[in-house]
Amino acid sequence: MANDYVFSIHKLLLFFLIISYRNAVGSASIIKYLPGFEGPLPFELETGYIGVGEEEQVQLFYYFIKSEGNPEEDPVLLWLSGGPGCSSISGLLYENGPMTVKLEVYNGTVPSLVSTTYSWTKISSIIYLDQPVGTGFSYSKTQKLASKPSDLGEAKRIHEFLHKWLNKHQEFLSNPFYVGGDSYAGMVVPALVQEISKGNYVCCNPPINLQGYVLGNPSTEVAFDYNHRIPYAHGMALISDELYESLKRICKGEYENVDPSNTECLKLVEEYHKCVDKINSALILTPLCEESEDTLPDCYTYRYVLTAYWTNDESVRKALQIHKKSKEKWVRCNWGMPYTHDIKSSVPYHMNNSINGYRSLIYNGDHDMFVPFLGTQAWIRSLNYSIIDDWRPWMIADQIAGYTRTYANKMTFATIKARGHTIEYKPEESYIMFQRWINGQPL
Repeated sequence: MANDYVFSIHKLLLFFLIISYRNAVGSASIIKYLPGFEGPLPFELETGYIGVGEEEQVQLFYYFIKSEGNPEEDPVLLWLSGGPGCSSISGLLYENGPMTVKLEVYNGTVPSLVSTTYSWTKISSIIYLDQPVGTGFSYSKTQKLASKPSDLGEAKRIHEFLHKWLNKHQEFLSNPFYVGGDSYAGMVVPALVQEISKGNYVCCNPPINLQGYVLGNPSTEVAFDYNHRIPYAHGMALISDELYESLKRICKGEYENVDPSNTECLKLVEEYHKCVDKINSALILTPLCEESEDTLPDCYTYRYVLTAYWTNDESVRKALQIHKKSKEKWVRCNWGMPYTHDIKSSVPYHMNNSINGYRSLIYNGDHDMFVPFLGTQAWIRSLNYSIIDDWRPWMIADQIAGYTRTYANKMTFATIKARGHTIEYKPEESYIMFQRWINGQPL
């Protein structure tokens, strides 16, 4: 009788442990193997969905990779891809994750995955988040949303996601927390940092241990970003001195939203486009190739085609535990999604985040014409912070990897030499830059 009683108590305890585990993990799954990768994964990968918004209508999908170093103490980084509407798998497979798609001609089978050398997960845990809804494998439980996604709305939804994710992963609550991303994430990340900062002073969630943010080639404001493409093109010898001087004189620095009555400026801008429209603006050193199933294998964007084949394979979806309500056909970037661009400039958010003492690393590939470094430098100058470490090269061994400058507001700006719009073009340099900065070392 006593043994039966003890056994019943054990069963009851086991039941509560299982319930607690389910509540803690939710829909998360630990992935040990992935189709296309030979053998067990040499890192810990978790995938899952977290519901946000009214009645958790929006289900945000994430990939979480635990730090391969010291996960108990290493920083946790939330990584957002741009677009808006580009899946965070771009970050995982091409920018700073521990594996990538092997570049080889597609033969009808699952494309191969291989380990990378310069993964940021060696020194930090990373959450790769598919946002907004409709991006990657994130989906809505109902066909019609109460409101379409927007910059400010995403800052609030991602903040909600983070609290729910950390509630299910409370072992990371005390770890230093950073937000990162590139391209269009430059509009959302600074607002998200401000949202987290404000939320830390409000009951009733435990505070997020926010320390700062990292942005690469960030969209910031049309006036800064787009209007510096023409000075950049001139500096890179893509347009003539004469055309540049005429553009400056006639257009007076406004090249994107030209006054329709300024017909002379419109003609000059047209001449500019004749010179540059066939250049790959994401990395002017490489050929311009379209991202489609007809992409040639020797084009850089062919790896994106392989990613689509891999992600749309049924065995891969099963391994990643993708919900059946997710898109039938995964696309890397959902360019046609409804979206409201309600942050016209992220500069005020950078200012507020600096005032609140958060560190920031802003970096540009110096061969990106899409968001040229000249525009990034211009908006940073507009903050009017004093320089504490002036313009200088930063080195890897005895080679110049780029140039850097540090400001009194804990902001570090850096260029990466011969790199394009995203980290993937220079992984070693990007990793070393991040490693030094996250450890509080000068570049």
